[in-house]
Amino acid sequence: MENILNLPFIINDKYTTPEKTGRYWLDRVFPKYSLVFYYHFLRIVLSQRRAALKGSYDDEAWARGSLNVMRLIEKCGGRFHITGLENLRKCKGPVVIVSNHMSTLETMVFPFLIAPAMRVTFVVKESIMQNKIFGPIMRARNPITVGRTNSREDLIKVLDQGKKLLENGISLVIFPQSTRQVDFKPEKFNSLGTKLASKSGVQVLPVAIQTDFWGNGKRIKELGPINRSFPIHMNFGSPMDVGASGKEAHLAVVNHIQENLKTWGKERESNLL
Repeated sequence: MENILNLPFIINDKYTTPEKTGRYWLDRVFPKYSLVFYYHFLRIVLSQRRAALKGSYDDEAWARGSLNVMRLIEKCGGRFHITGLENLRKCKGPVVIVSNHMSTLETMVFPFLIAPAMRVTFVVKESIMQNKIFGPIMRARNPITVGRTNSREDLIKVLDQGKKLLENGISLVIFPQSTRQVDFKPEKFNSLGTKLASKSGVQVLPVAIQTDFWGNGKRIKELGPINRSFPIHMNFGSPMDVGASGKEAHLAVVNHIQENLKTWGKERESNLL
């Protein structure tokens, strides 16, 4: 799969959306609305859902669907700035990937970026598994599900099931925040990821993202407004060994996210001046 999905537009382990990237005509005509985006997005998702229900939704299909969403975002005015992709290939076996969580965008784009380098799945909310549209897709990826109502039960479940997945060579993406948040608050960013890595004897790979291009909806959180003036940033940090407690690694993950968000925030402010 790596040869198929390692496309030439990712150069030197970095990717920036080309300036001359084409945009849907209707999206240009109605820039204040997200209808064009969601029309095409739902077409992609429904196609993935059909494949999942047929039992043909493998790693390659997942990654290709993710790439289609990424290209859709660009055709609707989104501009990606992705760095650190080489760090995915520096990992010593399966890893725990720990990232902040802003929107639906990262859950849709991560598979294309990560899956070519390693087998991977997510820790997701149980409610997503019950969703009629997204549920079949997520169930086909065999994620770990958490209820978000009993933190102790969630901790035990992720530590136990996560260790088994890692032992079987499957990396795990964890968003330690209880919900998607535009503002990063370290006190609400738990250490579940580093605890799992410590227990399993694997590395942690920190990821910082700024994806508020794709807003959160009021009624359906996954379907929020699109803000084309907000650039999309992702930075994959270096994989880190984790000590017995994981405290230092957790602080390093938090610092990685905070430093990148600070840099991107300054860039956005300067572009607005």
